[in-house]
Amino acid sequence: METGIKRGLQAAKAAAETAAEVAQKPPTQLDEAFVAKVLRKLFEKLGSTYVKLGQFIASSPTVFPAPYVKEFQSCLDSTSKISFVEVRRIIERELGRPLRGVFAYVDPTPLASASIAQVHAARLLDGQEVVVKVQKPGIEDVLKTDLGVVYLASRVLEFINPDLNIRGSLADIASDLRQSMLGELDFREELRNLDVYREFLEENGLSAIAAAPKPYPHASSKRVLTMERLSGVPLVDLDRIRQYTSDPEGTLVNALNVWALSVQKCEFFHADVHAGNLLVLEDGRVGFIDFGIVGRLSPQMATGIDRLNAALAVSDARGMASALISMGATVGEVNEDAFAADIESLISRLGGGSLDDVNGTSVDESQIQDVVLDIAQVAGNNGLKLPREFGLLIKQSLYFDRYTKLLAPELNMMSDDRIANFGEALPDEKALPAPGNTSVDT
Repeated sequence: METGIKRGLQAAKAAAETAAEVAQKPPTQLDEAFVAKVLRKLFEKLGSTYVKLGQFIASSPTVFPAPYVKEFQSCLDSTSKISFVEVRRIIERELGRPLRGVFAYVDPTPLASASIAQVHAARLLDGQEVVVKVQKPGIEDVLKTDLGVVYLASRVLEFINPDLNIRGSLADIASDLRQSMLGELDFREELRNLDVYREFLEENGLSAIAAAPKPYPHASSKRVLTMERLSGVPLVDLDRIRQYTSDPEGTLVNALNVWALSVQKCEFFHADVHAGNLLVLEDGRVGFIDFGIVGRLSPQMATGIDRLNAALAVSDARGMASALISMGATVGEVNEDAFAADIESLISRLGGGSLDDVNGTSVDESQIQDVVLDIAQVAGNNGLKLPREFGLLIKQSLYFDRYTKLLAPELNMMSDDRIANFGEALPDEKALPAPGNTSVDT
């Protein structure tokens, strides 16, 4: 009750401040882009729950209208840090032991501080270098209160305006968000994800070319997660990559193959493979880190993805349309011929260079998001609602397309026999680039 009253007062203050800002600089045009901007500013003032909600919007182009998806790209998940005294207290309470009984050292200065947790570099008693993710105090009560309000508001909005321009039920979206965010509060689930992904790598003979951080259960709990610290450089840092491998193109092929196979064979796929989450490690392997956003495919969607991939390989627009229809929710009758024509037109536009202009070693995430939005728009215009997981999946594919243009511009992802597609087995091991430390003289 106390948390609810406190959050209500904070929300009123945030709303008043945002309204004052709008009054000082009134819009020249009252459109969706302006409303999205005001909403994003309000969310940032409201704090952790709403920042996470903003990130959900930004990563859901198949669910929310384009102006909101674009605006919430700048919804920063950066919050005030908690003191090391508080960090120590949380770790000791959660693990039931003094800090020195678990760690030889914990860096008092955090590596990162986000809305839900703070991350510190540390060293275990056996000398293993690790990172420790510590949940901020009181965050669970705040999230539960805020998410209850969000769900109630979604039901009210649906009742007032059943025709809101959202590709799906607002209440269902709010319910999914609540389940996802409350799940993030239990770090034991993230620990399990790490174990599952490492097991996937081992069972498929991929541990020699890829890695994920090893979790340490004895130094973890519901609110503390201790993981191996992987040392490497971002996948797009070509100059530094060459310190660890003589074959950057082969390393990229490894990364793509491992990710594509996880879509097919692991119970989830990494759904946030931006450059900061893909490392080239010192031994030449690819390191997948940060499993905060993962995607899970239903059997129906997995089959649809296989069909879509087969159609893409032969540029069959009608086959693509049929595959997309099979995995999405339709509103009324979908004209497959018209949908195929729109897809063909979209592919023609993309082939004209929408993703071809690479600037230095950067990956333009706004371009990637625009392409996903274009796909969602074409589907929506034809009465088709694509699931959020499809948007996540396509976005990761576009990331790899960009990495290919940066690291291996001559590589053809569709025809190179070293690359596995979603519905295929991994190429023969002999065809894979050699793992291990293949450093060149620098």
